[in-house]
Parts: sequence; structure tokens; C-alpha cells
Amino acid sequence: MTETLLLAAILIPCLIVAIVFHEVAHGWTALALGDPTAKEQRRLSLNPIRHVDPVGTLLVPGALALFGGPIFGWAKPVPVRGDRLRDPRFGMVAVAAAGPGTNLVLALVGALLFGAISGAIVAGGGMPPEWLITAGSMFILINVFLALFNLLPIPPFDGSHIIGGLLPREWAGNWQKLQSLGMLFFIVLIAATWAFPDSGLIENTVLPPVLWLQERYFAIAEWIARGIAG
Repeated sequence: MTETLLLAAILIPCLIVAIVFHEVAHGWTALALGDPTAKEQRRLSLNPIRHVDPVGTLLVPGALALFGGPIFGWAKPVPVRGDRLRDPRFGMVAVAAAGPGTNLVLALVGALLFGAISGAIVAGGGMPPEWLITAGSMFILINVFLALFNLLPIPPFDGSHIIGGLLPREWAGNWQKLQSLGMLFFIVLIAATWAFPDSGLIENTVLPPVLWLQERYFAIAEWIARGIAG
């Protein structure tokens, strides 16, 4: 029970930071490119209450983590209006890419901090505590997974908006129509993950690049730790 509570105490803040920064990045990018909708609806705040979806941000990823499943979740989408962007096609691509890009930057920041703190502890003659190792690993993993998972070219993920903005105009209209079916795609994906836990649906598509990228971040953390520890 104590280990479960400790995992939850580490997991929930990591998830909230990753998801909130992801959504705010969408809003700030849209504002910079001409769409103030997110600002008007007060969604540029880092206050998690404005972004957290109780089911998508806490319940689903928490349950997946506790039962050993792949960790993913979602927040209340930040509103973006393509017709208010100065260049709708480029703007939507940039806005969509901002969320995953921010998560990759957060993973880098997490690796640098984890390495620096661990190195300082070792330099002082100690060893990094288990909770710190878990927190550092979890923060990096969640941000990497959230970034790559959202880059899947499936509505309503960011990857589908990026594809829509890059397609020729004569194809983009038909692709855009699929966005209205986004929630159905998402529900089917979650249902399939739960119904066929041994199918490796997500593990075989997203997990290999996630683990590869996670190792690169761990290497950075280890390099920083060794440099500080001497």
C-alpha cells in the first residue's frame, strides 16, 4: 500500500506538469500566430485546474500505471481556431507540433535536473534515494511517451493535424473530415488496449521509439551526474 501511494505521489505531479505544459504550449503558439482564442478563454494559465480532465489526466493514466499498462492521458483541449491564424495551414502545423515539442524539452530539463541532483548527492558521499530515481525516470518517460503518442497520425492527436497541414490542399479537405471522428478513433483505441492487453497494440508501435529516446535522455543525465560527481 505504501509503495502504491508513493508511486501515485510521484506519478500524478509528473502527469499534470507534462499535460498542462503540453496544452499551454498549443495556446501560446496559437496566440503568437494570431489566434487569441485560448487567451480569451483563460487557457494560457499553468494552473492545472483550468486544464485537468479528471478522467483523462488522472483516472486513466493512473490506472494504466498501477496495472502495468502504457501510460497515456489527455487534458481539456486548448481551443484553437484555424480561421483566426494568420497562415492557417502553417499555423495549425506549428500549433500541433508545439505540444509534443514542449514535452521533449521538458524531458531534457528533467534529465538535466535529475543528473545534476544525483551528481551532487554522489559528490557529497551519498547515493541518490530510490524515490528520486523513480521520479526522474517517470518524468522523462511520461514526457517522451506523451510526445510520441501524440505524434501518431490518428485523429484527434497532434500528428493528425500536422499531417493535415502538410497534405496537398485537394487532399487536406478529406483528411479534415476525419477529425470529426477523432473521439470515436480514440475510444476504439482505448477499448482495444483494455480488451486485448496482450496484443501489444501500443507497445509495438510507440514503445520502441519511446524506449530508444528515453535511453538518450538517461545518457544525458548520467553524463551530467558524472561531471558533477567528479
